[in-house]
Amino acid sequence: MLLYIHWNPSPEIFTIPIIHWPVRWYGLMWALSFILSHFILSRVYKTEGRKIEDLDNLTLYVMLGTIIGARLGHCLFYDPVYYLTHPLDILKIYEGGLASHGGAIGILLSIWLYVKKTKENIWWLLDRIVLVVPLAGMLIRIGNLMNSEIIGKPTHLPFAFIFESVDNIPRHPSQLYEAIYVGILFIVFIYLWKNKRNEVAPGFMFGLFCVLLFTFRFLIEFLKENQEAFEDQLPLNMGQILSIPFILIGLYLIITRRKKN
Repeated sequence: MLLYIHWNPSPEIFTIPIIHWPVRWYGLMWALSFILSHFILSRVYKTEGRKIEDLDNLTLYVMLGTIIGARLGHCLFYDPVYYLTHPLDILKIYEGGLASHGGAIGILLSIWLYVKKTKENIWWLLDRIVLVVPLAGMLIRIGNLMNSEIIGKPTHLPFAFIFESVDNIPRHPSQLYEAIYVGILFIVFIYLWKNKRNEVAPGFMFGLFCVLLFTFRFLIEFLKENQEAFEDQLPLNMGQILSIPFILIGLYLIITRRKKN
């Protein structure tokens, strides 16, 4: 008899007594992702002789871009009809609904705006941002796991999870797969920054990141349940469709920026 993992944690860690405000794992993981990312990038900036004040400004841009992009991405990619007819519901982030592809687009747009203002080299910035994006992704997927959301398809593998708040079917713990993979990417890109950053042209690490992350994202979608019913009628789901442009951009950058001039 297979001993599956029965999974039914509370999404809430505790409630703040006086204001009765619940502290949730998902929110904590988001907060940790920004705090740890800032800490790691501060070490990067110091090592490369950059001003920490510049990082503080960049962090504000990226935080806003990530949250706004992730929310708008969920609303427009997965349920545009509802949210365009109920626009005020877009603001209800506390009800859930953040899309990683929307967050990625939001980050890119926020960096573009930051570069327009500061005249910083956009490729240098993107190569540094990808050092911490995998860490943030790992923490957020752990938050998804604690919420028993973004579940995988049924399987009989011995390490399958039964998400008791959803059903009694053993499923792929797709959130855990993604968390482990991007955790490995975090280690890989820290190594590349430490040892190879002076051997490749600016933009190469960003391109490599796009290929490695979004190719995996494309493939892992085959093991995940679709998030919305309309995706069942598509040959590829929305996560796969949105991954393709990032993969193509990454391949172009890898080919054109392999070595410094």
